[in-house]
Amino acid sequence: MKKILVAAAVMACFGTAGAAEDITVDVAVIGAGGAGLSAAVQAHELGANVVVVEKMAMVGGNTVRAAGGLNAVGTALQQAKGTKDSVEIMFYDTMKGGHWLNDPALVRTLVTKSASSVYWLLAHGGDLRDVGLMAGASQPRTHRPTGGALVGPEVVRTLYTAAKNLKIDVRTNTHAEQILTDKSGRVVGLKVKGKDGTYTIHSKALVDAAGGFGANNEMVAKYVPRLKGFATTNHPGATGDGLLLAEKIGAQLIQMDQIQTHPTVVPNVGEMITEAVRGNGAVLINKEGKRFMDEHAGRKIKSDALFNVIGKDENYPIAIASEEIVKAINPSFVKLPIEMGTVKKFNTLEELADHFKINKAPFLEQVERFNGFVAKQEDPEFHRILKFQNGLNLAKGPYYGIEVAPKIHHTMGGVMINPDSQVISATTHAPIKGLYAGGEITGGVHGASRLGTVAVIDALTFGMIAGEHFAAM
Repeated sequence: MKKILVAAAVMACFGTAGAAEDITVDVAVIGAGGAGLSAAVQAHELGANVVVVEKMAMVGGNTVRAAGGLNAVGTALQQAKGTKDSVEIMFYDTMKGGHWLNDPALVRTLVTKSASSVYWLLAHGGDLRDVGLMAGASQPRTHRPTGGALVGPEVVRTLYTAAKNLKIDVRTNTHAEQILTDKSGRVVGLKVKGKDGTYTIHSKALVDAAGGFGANNEMVAKYVPRLKGFATTNHPGATGDGLLLAEKIGAQLIQMDQIQTHPTVVPNVGEMITEAVRGNGAVLINKEGKRFMDEHAGRKIKSDALFNVIGKDENYPIAIASEEIVKAINPSFVKLPIEMGTVKKFNTLEELADHFKINKAPFLEQVERFNGFVAKQEDPEFHRILKFQNGLNLAKGPYYGIEVAPKIHHTMGGVMINPDSQVISATTHAPIKGLYAGGEITGGVHGASRLGTVAVIDALTFGMIAGEHFAAM
């Protein structure tokens, strides 16, 4: 899986480093992930002159690593599935997933504009024509490429291709070192360091889309000590640099202790097992052969349950899926992991139990019981939603199994923004003039826990909103 993501990023996403000469533009953007590229493309198409700086050697950020899809409500694609969804239902699901710590105004904006964000990406050549169900959602609303392919590489490919076609100046290997302000506190530019030295970008506005800090374990442990030493699913550049730059000029930081772990990551490898697999029928089993949670619950609930099962003895549970389940989503989800040796394939459940040293008798009984739940579309043990699985269960082999554990995945806290993507001052509690933000660098959208597939639509939507405001300045 990891090789696929990296290959996709390298194939489509190299930019050019800027020379050490001062420049003047309408809009400067920090970060070339989903939010930064969305803001840049939108602003340029509305008439603004834009430059994007990205400290890594390639664009994409964490967005390119996204696997499952993106949530949106009210699209023609979703309606064609006969889904009875609504803005209010998605709003409720997202707020509930965040344990009601989300900023309702931001969630309302995200949900209301989600369909237009999907249409915007489709208009730029993106493929989001498959719609399925992901954990934490009560209705199928996850839009993803045809056949359930990885959404992140597709989103980055689409946005970066648009940026190149528009001849937007995207400068990789260029590190943002300081946000510049005038005497009134208005943002007027950015000091950066490229391969040829340090220079200044003068701008009327700036969007900070530098991402979160999941790859900065010292910063993570400062806010959540129990995560000290934890591995991460994030790309190496997710170190919180842009967040700290915003804080230095007075940006309000919120909910910094709300840090999400992805529940199903391969221990000691960092490879994610996408939630689409569980959403379509996979189960989690402990070594005693029992399910221990609703596999379709939000990430915080699942991660907490996994922490309890694993304990100090590293007693990793096993994610189990039939080949029928995997084929219904995308066979590539297991092809490469099998080649890498992280996912194992078995002809029978007995073989799987022997390999992972699962207590066989209760395990076989549990699987039979789960298959019966699927048939009746009712789970009296953990109340998992089963009606959207299309009858997919574990009745027929071959089977796939893999040990899983939580890893640091998403930092929900960050700079405070309003629904116009304006960054809020910690002292005046008003917008900092000329400063906008979008994506994982912001706080308040996700509350205590981000639902799966909401990160990409978050980046797209608030990046686009920032771009719209830039162009109007």
